[in-house]
Amino acid sequence: MTKTRVIAALIMAPVAICAILLLPTQWLAAAAALVFLVGLWEWLKLSGVDGLPRTVLLVLNLLLMVLMVWASAGYDVLFQLTALIGVGFWLLALLWLRFFNFGAHEESGARPLKLAAGTLAIVPAWASLVLIHGSEPNGHRWLLTALTLVWAADSGAYFAGRAFGKHKLAPRISPNKTIEGLLGGLVAGMVTAGVFGWIAGVQMSQFGWLMLVAAIAVLASVLGDLFESLLKRHAGAKDSGHVIPGHGGVLDRIDGVLAALPVFALGKEIFGF
Repeated sequence: MTKTRVIAALIMAPVAICAILLLPTQWLAAAAALVFLVGLWEWLKLSGVDGLPRTVLLVLNLLLMVLMVWASAGYDVLFQLTALIGVGFWLLALLWLRFFNFGAHEESGARPLKLAAGTLAIVPAWASLVLIHGSEPNGHRWLLTALTLVWAADSGAYFAGRAFGKHKLAPRISPNKTIEGLLGGLVAGMVTAGVFGWIAGVQMSQFGWLMLVAAIAVLASVLGDLFESLLKRHAGAKDSGHVIPGHGGVLDRIDGVLAALPVFALGKEIFGF
């Protein structure tokens, strides 16, 4: 399984990087919409929705994305507002993690909230990705910075957790996550953000703000990971799907990105790097 995971990662990573660096924003927006909607498809299944209702909800979210592109004169105010909504949703998600049994059973009536949460996680993350990539100058490099810091934080947390992990972070939601792993991921993510931010052209006067945004984005990525783990525990599922060999579903790969992108996009807009 480890060999399969490595091979899949070696295929996916270059494809993603080439798409970010080479595609114009409108084409990347379309490609990202496809990936994120597959993640939403899996989210809906974890929420207990299948068949025709699942298809209808997916189409409605696609139409929302199309309307956003049609209604915006460039990737500006509407996309910024959507990113802000995404940050607000993830702050509320913290409360859901605190009361993790809410929605664990179908009779709880939480399914509509899970469905709304899917839209509030997927659409703002997609809008944030488009907003970052479409920014000038070097938006493509800034998007690569935002994504690589999440990937680095995930890897850093894994290795630090295995080497030093003793104190559980959220044992009832994700037993393997540790506070030591979180700290290792935080360091890895911030170092990566510094390196790629330098490549993207960050000014020294803005470097401290970049580090602050990167730290918050890493913490947000952990929140996204934990929330997806919550959905899987409620659904009794190990993975969100089986699309990616050795990795599970698409949602398993983008859960941290969903929460980190709105934070990074909003921070970039506020601090101007």
